[in-house]
Amino acid sequence: MVLPVYVYGTPVLRKVAREIEKDEEGLDQFFKDMWDTMYKSDGIGLAAPQVGKSVRLFVIDGTPLEEDDPTLKNFKQTFINPQILERGGDDKTFEEGCLSIPNIREEVIRPEKIKIGYYDIDFQYHEEEYGGIAARIIQHEYDHLEGILFTDKISPLRKRMLKGKLGAIMKGKFDVSYKVKKVK
Repeated sequence: MVLPVYVYGTPVLRKVAREIEKDEEGLDQFFKDMWDTMYKSDGIGLAAPQVGKSVRLFVIDGTPLEEDDPTLKNFKQTFINPQILERGGDDKTFEEGCLSIPNIREEVIRPEKIKIGYYDIDFQYHEEEYGGIAARIIQHEYDHLEGILFTDKISPLRKRMLKGKLGAIMKGKFDVSYKVKKVK
């Protein structure tokens, strides 16, 4: 089932998400709903808070960016209860967007490498290292679990310049092709 994407100004996007228990009811369906919602919204990543559920889960499919970064071929993964264990390498700038902040893209600086621990859908634990665009996508989605949005990482000047656009999103004044949950 395709779920609505919660947009900028919705309180759930600012909460630190809680860990998921292995035996939570409806988890298998929620995993499927997350993937369906991400694909229907033309996203490459989606975190649970973006669909109104404040739990530590995100899904990523980096294959649409494979042309820019061949390491993204077949990079599809569900991350449950992730923890970024290390960040490293040089800080890199890259333009980011977000389904929860429609029609806005900004340059964001992030470390180029990460090490992350997480559980897969079978609740098997993994520790893996990622670099490049994969590391960026993971950090972006991970931030959602911490109540952080990419606009929090831009310069104060750029943020002031976006104030009107962000206010318009909160008022529901935007157009997208996917289902959204607007601020009440």
